Amino acid sequence: MKILLSNASPHPIYDQILRQVRAQILSGDLTEGEALPSIRKLAQTLQISVITTKRAYDELEREGLIDTVGGKGTFVASPNAEFLREKRVRDVEEKLAGALDAARASGIGTEELQRMFTLLLEQDHD
Repeated sequence: MKILLSNASPHPIYDQILRQVRAQILSGDLTEGEALPSIRKLAQTLQISVITTKRAYDELEREGLIDTVGGKGTFVASPNAEFLREKRVRDVEEKLAGALDAARASGIGTEELQRMFTLLLEQDHD
């Protein structure tokens, strides 16, 4: 598991951990049943507070992405297909909203944007 923290990031440290671990699970870089570092070990490795790593792990557990087994450790949870699909759809929606904002800021109108999107879809099928 790779985590890079940035003091320049607008996101709190626990959120940086959460986002990176979530992305690694959703992309398949971390697979079902794979052991994650303990809260203490991750805190030590990243040189941050145990409370910060616990907060990230607690959120990942609430999302159903990891499971903690007492006395054994923390593991990537069995994938919930519907949950994973919803996360991916939300990610696409956020990226499309960002593209729409950029288009509006650049003065690109709806018709031109639709043509661009259609062209991209056609290129994808070639």
